[in-house]
Amino acid sequence: MTNEKMIIEIKEWLKEAADYIRVNLTNELDVSQKSGRTDLVTNIDEETQLFLIKKINQHYPNDRILAEEKGFNSLDSLNGRVWIIDPIDGTMNFVMEHENFCIMIAVYQDGVGQLGFIYDVMKDELYWGEKDHGVFQNDRRLTQPKDAALSEGLIGMNAYMYRKNIYSAGEIGHASMGIRVSGCAGVELIAILKGNHIGYISNLSPWDYAAGLVLINEFGFSYSNIEGNPLAFDKREYFIAATPKAYTEMQEKFIHK
Repeated sequence: MTNEKMIIEIKEWLKEAADYIRVNLTNELDVSQKSGRTDLVTNIDEETQLFLIKKINQHYPNDRILAEEKGFNSLDSLNGRVWIIDPIDGTMNFVMEHENFCIMIAVYQDGVGQLGFIYDVMKDELYWGEKDHGVFQNDRRLTQPKDAALSEGLIGMNAYMYRKNIYSAGEIGHASMGIRVSGCAGVELIAILKGNHIGYISNLSPWDYAAGLVLINEFGFSYSNIEGNPLAFDKREYFIAATPKAYTEMQEKFIHK
């Protein structure tokens, strides 16, 4: 692999961060609200992000960082090498369930994803890959899932979009074998990589999808904003990713009907 040194380093950082999270999970958390009572951030989110940023600055001081917390959540462009971090994806699950949350790291070069890492902390499962070099679950290389149609599989979905039928999300769900709602983009993207789900529709920020795009791109999945345009990477937007067959079907039969 062309980025072998960086891959080894990132894996070590993720393991260290996850060990810290697991040790402190049962301690009393400092939980704060951001935009509302269901949009949470904890001291562990912030400490994990700070740990990862320190590692990046130490090893790659000229690189830029886009991350969810503490003033790192905007960049004027993706020029050069950019690290995109979600220190805890699924914070509500982290606080309420103590599972079903992930650490996500992506490395982009001039807007093109090079490395992606989604780490399911409590399962100790790391899904990772490098552009043009495949996708792995820990040390096992994954095989590309079947290009299934919408009616052949389950689809991960944002519950509000489904309930309100935003962009025909309710109709899409009914046309599938059923919807699943995990509350964590990382968990949903893992389900696509494993072939358990044929797609995912939600309302996401760049750090929610950046790592996953590197990985699903390796398997030829289709993705865009909900209207079929390239993802902006500079705001929250409606997101769709699916097998090519299911993606085309959703766009043609439902979203743009």
